[in-house]
Amino acid sequence: MTKTQPTVIISACPNYDSGRIRRILREGMEMLDLRPFGRTLVKPNVVASGDQFPNAYTRPEFIEGMLMALKDRAEGGLEELAVGERCGITMPTRYAFKNANYYPMFKRVGDVVAYHFDEEPQREVPMYHPERLRDAHFIPEPVVKADFFVNCPKFKAHPWTTVTFSMKNYIGIQDDRHRLIDHDHKLDEKVADLQYVVQPQFIAIDAITAGEGRMLTPIPFDMGLVIMGNNQVAFDAVCCRIIGLDPREVPHIRLAHERGFGPLDLDEIKVIGDVSYEQACEKAKGFRTGLIRVEEYFEGTNIRAYAGPPPGGKDDDYCWGGCPGAMEEAIEILRLFDKQTDEKMPVTHIVFGNYDGEIPAKEGEKVVFIGDCAQFKGQLAGKEVHIESQYTDRSQKNPHHARHSDIFSKMVKTTTQMTRAKLGKQDVIRMGGCPVSVAEQALALVELGGLKNPYLDPANMVNFTSSYFSWRTHQLMRRLKGQPYQITGPVKRGAARPDQNLPPEGADTALEAK
Repeated sequence: MTKTQPTVIISACPNYDSGRIRRILREGMEMLDLRPFGRTLVKPNVVASGDQFPNAYTRPEFIEGMLMALKDRAEGGLEELAVGERCGITMPTRYAFKNANYYPMFKRVGDVVAYHFDEEPQREVPMYHPERLRDAHFIPEPVVKADFFVNCPKFKAHPWTTVTFSMKNYIGIQDDRHRLIDHDHKLDEKVADLQYVVQPQFIAIDAITAGEGRMLTPIPFDMGLVIMGNNQVAFDAVCCRIIGLDPREVPHIRLAHERGFGPLDLDEIKVIGDVSYEQACEKAKGFRTGLIRVEEYFEGTNIRAYAGPPPGGKDDDYCWGGCPGAMEEAIEILRLFDKQTDEKMPVTHIVFGNYDGEIPAKEGEKVVFIGDCAQFKGQLAGKEVHIESQYTDRSQKNPHHARHSDIFSKMVKTTTQMTRAKLGKQDVIRMGGCPVSVAEQALALVELGGLKNPYLDPANMVNFTSSYFSWRTHQLMRRLKGQPYQITGPVKRGAARPDQNLPPEGADTALEAK
């Protein structure tokens, strides 16, 4: 698919020195013969940030080095130099940018546009490949309009997709209402589908301090590397192999390869740099990925987890992209804010999917069925219980009608449900959603265990509240100006859009030549 040879450059960078990072990235673009032009957009990974999540995001020094390197390589200036992101679900991107110290960095660089994708118009981008989950995705307008797209992820493990490198970073090019669609056992397919939206001309991952084990609260792993490339599949394949992982075992990487987006084998990829591939593997020795079933994750705690297969799955299938992984992230967040989380939690049974095994709950112990697809028929504390599936097939979920639910509405909804369960002495609780978000599951555990609510933490309340109302104000101003949030109709083809997303010959199309 690519006209140039897929190339990955591995460079040593022991610390977050923005000047050194600038030089490394500039030299990387020189080796790849790349020059930014037109509307140049940088997409970092800022899923969470700040003192509580120090290793979860692309550091500001890294992005500062990238922006300065792009300026260095631009000939005759740029029409626009921008950074855009959608942080973790329910939280304002302004809050994540603020905690990441991005705004002072933007001022230092100068002439940088900050795009908060949860505030930007969403353009409908049609899909034409035969394996697609759906016929279109809504994508923030700055991504659709970008001429030169730069992907700057964080080198991390992930509880849903094994790793989050370049391709997985694309989850952040959707707002909450569209991001949650297909964020279930089809998540890897969703990530593969998003590759048809746009391909980056330049990729550079922050692997100086990598994050192992988890996504939002990763354990720091000193890797001391900056890795660059010009092809997402080749790039992610090399990153996988550096940590001793076969990229074919990561479904979204394998799927993108099978669809022609790039090679997986090292003999088809040019690997260069001042750090050899073998040296990089040695630096990454012992790196732990995050793929662990929820039952095993909670062994030794008062949370007893049970997982059956997702809709349409076989007996041994598991919803890697949905509710179970969200529960793992939720408990880790709560442990950050309340050191007594595990001691406070009473024995609680958490059930996912179509579970047909035994649940040895005693009288008075809560049993929480999480997700629309949760099913169970059997005895709980001597009583017959029948939990029916409420799952709606994805073909019935129309992205045009997707609705947003912010953290305050989730807080009210979850707190009300748990309070009613307490007052009514209900031991069996059903939490609907597909998926049930990290925030909702964290809030449920707060109520069940009497834990500290991280969303009401005094240290964060001022920044969060100001960011929240600024976010809402910008959305309101757009509506008052008559600017629609979701835009259907023709979109211009970005220069990096892959040829595979062209409509079949003779078909009606919303795409126009740029």
